[in-house]
Amino acid sequence: MTYLQQMKSNVQQHLDNYMKAVKEMYDHPEIGNQEFASMALLAGMLKDYGFAVETGYVVPTGFIGKYDSGKEGPTIAYLCEYDALPEVGHGCGHNLIAAIGVGAGVALKSVIDEIGGKVWVVGTPAEENFGGKVSMSEAGVFDDVDVAMMIHPSTQNGLGGRTNALNPVKFEFFGKNAHGCRPQEGKSALDAAVLTFTNINFLRQFCLPNTFIHGIFRDGGLAANVIPAYASLEYYFRGTTMPYVKEITEKAIKCAEGACVATGTTFKTSIYECPYDDFVINYSLCDMLKEQYEALGITEIQPVREVPAGSSDIGSVSYRCPALHGYIKIADTTVAGHSREMAAATISPEGREGLLNGAAALASLGAELIVNPEKLAKVKAEFAQSMEKLGK
Repeated sequence: MTYLQQMKSNVQQHLDNYMKAVKEMYDHPEIGNQEFASMALLAGMLKDYGFAVETGYVVPTGFIGKYDSGKEGPTIAYLCEYDALPEVGHGCGHNLIAAIGVGAGVALKSVIDEIGGKVWVVGTPAEENFGGKVSMSEAGVFDDVDVAMMIHPSTQNGLGGRTNALNPVKFEFFGKNAHGCRPQEGKSALDAAVLTFTNINFLRQFCLPNTFIHGIFRDGGLAANVIPAYASLEYYFRGTTMPYVKEITEKAIKCAEGACVATGTTFKTSIYECPYDDFVINYSLCDMLKEQYEALGITEIQPVREVPAGSSDIGSVSYRCPALHGYIKIADTTVAGHSREMAAATISPEGREGLLNGAAALASLGAELIVNPEKLAKVKAEFAQSMEKLGK
């Protein structure tokens, strides 16, 4: 690892400052699209470290920090997430992701004048539901990026894996109010919603493996003695690819159509959050991350996860450029994700070590891609082959 120790030394030099930012975001968590203080904090750090920074980038709480060596070379982008969850704060560790991205960018910047290329640190807000990376991908932010990378806190060290495509759909039902003792004068939107919910449940048996349907009643009436004129459901439809998820969505819409025929009501659908593409794995990048981890003395590294799990807006980035989404251990496997315990782990000694190793690994990997054109060529060739197979 030509640059690893140099990168680790740089991260170590600024580690107290990075952990201070982690603690600040832990103490003042902000949910998606409301991360103005976190954006300002991270953007200010990058300015202090010599990056040219733009805030409110593409989306109100997005940012980008750029440093150009002035020499020919690739553009390496590190991605920061910094949105928290309701109730549990940074239970997904996005405050640590942000610091890892900043630390990696600053470390790579320390050698980039020598080796060439450009380093970007991109603040991608609202990962949990509103998809800052989707908006940025659609705006063309990653079209000229050679490689985009990030590392996520976890209970295991890992090279990343497949994610599910996600389509978030809201069903709204419209009927007619009536007194509960004269139901014949009304049309129950709630009945339509209940029938739709039941019908969609019957779809599950006929879905492909690794298909997930999560639904809730958002509205169902306000008084028991009033026939509800309005009801609504909110669903996540997930599967291995977006085309298949949209196929399942259309079947669910047919379920609603039948329910409305049965109840004499009407309905409409809308996309109430941001749809997410599945993640396209770049195995060449995963292999390089494994080399970095092993050189850092990290053991028990989980291989690429081939069975899709969860959803993330980095899927959109992976369709624009080669992307890496690794994992670094900061807590025991008994700690649940999206929990207060995981949030607390971000400011623990284990979180500090995860930040150090994660940022050093990403920075060193970026340097290796710049100084070894054959490695970057392999990564980009794999990306091109993946896109060809997917018809992109």
